[in-house]
Amino acid sequence: MTRVLERPAAGDGLIEQARAGLDRATTHLLGLQDPAGWWKGELETNVTMEAEDLLLRRFLGISDEQLTAQTARWIRSRQLDDGAWATYHGGPGDLSTTIEAYAALRLAGDPADAPHMAAAAAFVREHGGVEHSRVFTRIWLALFGEWPWRLLPAIPPELVLLPAWMPFNVYDFGCWARQTIVPLSIVRATRPVRSLGFSLPELRTGRRPPPPPPLTRRAGWLHQLDRAARGYERVAGRSLRRHALRRAAEWIVARQEADGSWGGIQPPWVYSLMALHLLGYPLTHPVLRAGLEGLERFTVREQTPGGTVRRLEACQSPVWDTALAVTALADAGRPADDPALVRAGDWLVEEEITTSGDWAVRRRNVPPGGWAFEFDNDGYPDTDDTAEVILALRRTPLRHHPSVHRATRWLVGMQSRDGGWGAFDADNDRALVAELPFCDFGEVTDPPSADVTAHIVEALCAQGLTGFAATRRGVRWLIRAQEPDGSWFGRWGANHVYGTGCVVPALTAAGIRPQHRAVRRAVDWLLRHQNGDGGWGEDMRSYRDAALRGRGASTASQTAWALLALHAAGEHHSPAARRALAWLVGTQRPDGTWDEPQYTGTGFPGDFYINYHLYRLVFPISALGRILRDTAQEDR
Repeated sequence: MTRVLERPAAGDGLIEQARAGLDRATTHLLGLQDPAGWWKGELETNVTMEAEDLLLRRFLGISDEQLTAQTARWIRSRQLDDGAWATYHGGPGDLSTTIEAYAALRLAGDPADAPHMAAAAAFVREHGGVEHSRVFTRIWLALFGEWPWRLLPAIPPELVLLPAWMPFNVYDFGCWARQTIVPLSIVRATRPVRSLGFSLPELRTGRRPPPPPPLTRRAGWLHQLDRAARGYERVAGRSLRRHALRRAAEWIVARQEADGSWGGIQPPWVYSLMALHLLGYPLTHPVLRAGLEGLERFTVREQTPGGTVRRLEACQSPVWDTALAVTALADAGRPADDPALVRAGDWLVEEEITTSGDWAVRRRNVPPGGWAFEFDNDGYPDTDDTAEVILALRRTPLRHHPSVHRATRWLVGMQSRDGGWGAFDADNDRALVAELPFCDFGEVTDPPSADVTAHIVEALCAQGLTGFAATRRGVRWLIRAQEPDGSWFGRWGANHVYGTGCVVPALTAAGIRPQHRAVRRAVDWLLRHQNGDGGWGEDMRSYRDAALRGRGASTASQTAWALLALHAAGEHHSPAARRALAWLVGTQRPDGTWDEPQYTGTGFPGDFYINYHLYRLVFPISALGRILRDTAQEDR
């Protein structure tokens, strides 16, 4: 067990101990900076990344014995006592994740009658078997003859031919979904079957899959549409289908990033490799070769007592991490000309995206600008990263750099009709597509969210645009979006603690007084949900169970989010804030960081979660820095 520093009493000496803790944390963060200027913490998800990597390699015929063994060690290490695999630390076993992990371990040579495998298979059967798994898992099984293609929803490649104004065109989907759907449509149309070398009858129950929704619901009519689409596939004109497949392939190739990925994220990456290979692209083709080589950059290897383990990041977050690190160090008192901030600012400016991407389909007249999440993701800048980079660069000598002004103009142009902002696209909110039968996993659209809108409002205010029409519309959107309990939903972080921690600082930056009813309701919600130990936490199950909003074991990042909101609301001297300070100082490790195995980042609410390894450091630094700065000013 990691030794922690002695917890101080929330009284005399707390501020001095907080200053010492802040110094330790900033020293640790500075030590993580790359010489090129960036920061990047590991982005940890779940074992479907590794399982699907092994299945992909089997499908392409490029399995490697050593790589497989290293990956299998990691998958085994994450198995729960009941035989299942979860999607986040402390979470319950997940049926589809367990099926994919089981199949990958069978590929690695684990026998079905081994105790850990028998336990996994028993969990799968108990929870409905393959028949009740999500569509994506059944697609992976269909690739190897373990599920009939005819029983999978249709994903016609002709979707790529639809104009952007028609329902169900690919631009109705969020960027991550459209990048996945286009290659999947090729895979679904070609219906390949490769050999696993074994079968998986032990994962079946023999029961029928769940029935479709009734026709009294919209989803029921969409299931009927799916039946019609599957019927169309049997009679589709060959010339039209060939044209659609060719256009889909061209669409995919045009969106490959410089690092070989697609969108810098795992799902479209693996499906694009398979789709192009099925259309005749050899593994030696430059597109496929770059794609396969690029996977190594997303690979983490670690030495353990049991041998080397290998895992994959679903994506990487250097731009995001660097922006947050710059803001944290500036909050901690580092001057704008500090060498670490200067190096980071120079690197961020070089990462600016000045070309158009899919976002321009709905915003043709908006000039490009902004930043993406990853090292190489020029096709998909996002508004959230762009806002955070603007806020970071304003804390460096580059605060007036032309890239900041271009990014500000782009953010204003990306505002949705209702006044809020989505992450990657404007007005990407056609809810109908989410009820299509193949959309049973994760968000598939990108409507405005409170956390993203808050960051953008804060960035616009920092740019001196507090009274600007777009900013005012964003503030009104945020106030309308407040939940009845006083919190805000967190789309990209867990969950209402994150949303509230984002929105309150944005509102006060926009001139909303701390006495405003929306701010007071948010503070009251936070105070009601503070844990007995002084911290805050929120379990990922709160995305499905409203009773768990703001409830969970205390974590450093979530406690910091609550503190940032309390500070913005003028509550940084309150007993609640002092108890939270005491919790942060008392749980800090001697090396300056915090233990945080909990996942506090979100990919898809309810389905896919992320542990950003840098969150446990940058957010506490910002919270401690802001509170100690104001305390010092008030003591003068």
